Amino acid sequence: MATKVYIVYHTTYGHVEKLAEEIKKGADSVEGVEAKLWQVPETLSEEVLGKMGAPPKSDVPIITPNELPEADGLLFGFPTRFGMMSAQFKAFFDATGGLWRTQALAGKPAGIFYSTGSQGGGQETTPLTSITQLVHHGLIFVPIGYTFGAGMFEMGKVKGGSPYGAGTYAGDGSRQPSELELAQAFHQGKYFAAIAKKLKGSH
Repeated sequence: MATKVYIVYHTTYGHVEKLAEEIKKGADSVEGVEAKLWQVPETLSEEVLGKMGAPPKSDVPIITPNELPEADGLLFGFPTRFGMMSAQFKAFFDATGGLWRTQALAGKPAGIFYSTGSQGGGQETTPLTSITQLVHHGLIFVPIGYTFGAGMFEMGKVKGGSPYGAGTYAGDGSRQPSELELAQAFHQGKYFAAIAKKLKGSH
């Protein structure tokens, strides 16, 4: 049986989605792992999104809370809003009360990735404040630590991400994830998938 890794995300301008795609490639590079991309439901109307200049959503399927327990490992991605996860992702977590009651996700590994607008915009506070969601579900938080190596210490270029997980800077929306940020996302997918596979194999 393959180890199933679900990469669940919310994206407004596509930055988190780009990280998710690279994370999937990294996870899929681990033998015996099947990774799947999912989006959480959007809570804003098409009219509001249009006024925000948000591009149309991709055709990645929308997940419901009941599909989460199918996965052996979960990676959650979202943009920041004032140093915390976006309301869309929080709304999705708020709908997981039934899973919390039965502790259906307890013991599963989980990771976090994210996007912020600026360097002081929440590259650490966003994942840090999100860990509470994992804790109540009994999920096992898997950070990347400094396993990405020299890329973690890049000082010459602007680089998102932290020991908590892969990240990028959106700026005013025009900046796209850099090659180094995408490489870190690939690394997170690969690193996380190997741990999820190991945990599944030990059951």
